[in-house]
Amino acid sequence: MSAPDATGDRPLPLAGVRVVEFSHMVMGPSCGLVLGDLGADVVKVEPVGDGDRTRRLPGSGAGFFAMYNRNKRSVAVDLHSAEGLEYARRLVATADVVTENFRPGALDALGLGYDDLREDNPGLVYCSLKGFLSGAYEQRTALDEVVQMLGGLAYMTGPPGRPLRAGASVNDVMGGVFAAVGVLAALHERRGTGRGQLVRSSLFENNVFLVGQHMAQYAVTGRAAAPMPARLSAWAVYDVFDTADGEKLFLGVVTDTQWRAFCAGFGLDDLAADTSLATNTGRVAARDRVLPRIRTTVGALDLDEAARRCAEIGLPFAPIQRPEDLAEDPHLAEPGALVDLTLPDGRGVRLPALPLELAGHRLPVRHDLPGPGEHTAQVAAEIGYTPDEVAAAVAAGTFGSTTGPG
Repeated sequence: MSAPDATGDRPLPLAGVRVVEFSHMVMGPSCGLVLGDLGADVVKVEPVGDGDRTRRLPGSGAGFFAMYNRNKRSVAVDLHSAEGLEYARRLVATADVVTENFRPGALDALGLGYDDLREDNPGLVYCSLKGFLSGAYEQRTALDEVVQMLGGLAYMTGPPGRPLRAGASVNDVMGGVFAAVGVLAALHERRGTGRGQLVRSSLFENNVFLVGQHMAQYAVTGRAAAPMPARLSAWAVYDVFDTADGEKLFLGVVTDTQWRAFCAGFGLDDLAADTSLATNTGRVAARDRVLPRIRTTVGALDLDEAARRCAEIGLPFAPIQRPEDLAEDPHLAEPGALVDLTLPDGRGVRLPALPLELAGHRLPVRHDLPGPGEHTAQVAAEIGYTPDEVAAAVAAGTFGSTTGPG
């Protein structure tokens, strides 16, 4: 079980909870990340050899493993061998939670489905992360792009006629977070009943939940929501503006009080004196004459000066940053906002912590990124294997073992 790692001077909330993770890519590992950061002992089961194929993805997938697999231990077993399956079953017998995000039926075919495992462990919470929940699409294969196209998010993100997926794996990650919420709920219920249950989370229904605000808008107003690039904003000043040094600044003025402060801070006394612009409704109606004036005013300032004025006034604003800029963001210099990890080649990397504070503390890194099978022998000893049995299985190729990040 995991050690009583502290949040301040207290154990982490899930210390003592063991999670066995059969997962790859983003959705399943992100669930394990949340549970691991909260203190659970997450044991990731990988194939013998090079481990989870996510470790070797190129291009846009190159960061998946590094981002979603800290605070986990790795064991490597051949699940298609009798020895590997026995290891997995013995491990699950000690677990509180199993998570899996493989194709429907894959683990059932190996005897590692919920109905098989709960016979020996009736308190087990078994979490399946899939493309779809129960319904007509249940057996379809899904990707983040698939559900964004099917579920309206791509339509809302791109300009009219050009659906565009969001710039991050929003459904994979949020599907993992909702799975963790379901696991926590099931663990809480188990305290009263002693019984576990099957928890299911999905990409598509998660996506539909995210666009629910647009479904509600249609129901309330009778008008369909336009794609975000073509939307009619609820506020007159809510846009990206160019600055004199070639940078860009998002600026929002969302109350009448902010409008008066904005005009004073940016020298727009004539606009402040125009009574037709005193309310947001009036400013929206006059957007065509207000925005060009504001663009000229902001465009005469460099980014630092425009941002300084916005900060002094208390306006919502943001320079347009890229992901690679965030490692140097002054707010993220706060201890614990970014966590230090080690890549397989030995280089250090700083990545986002879980966006939570508990009792004023961020959640710590207890386990660096594991090498494939790094903890096979350690976990084997915990579930009753002798060193000789482990050595024989490694020699036979049914268990794998490495040391250090890899």
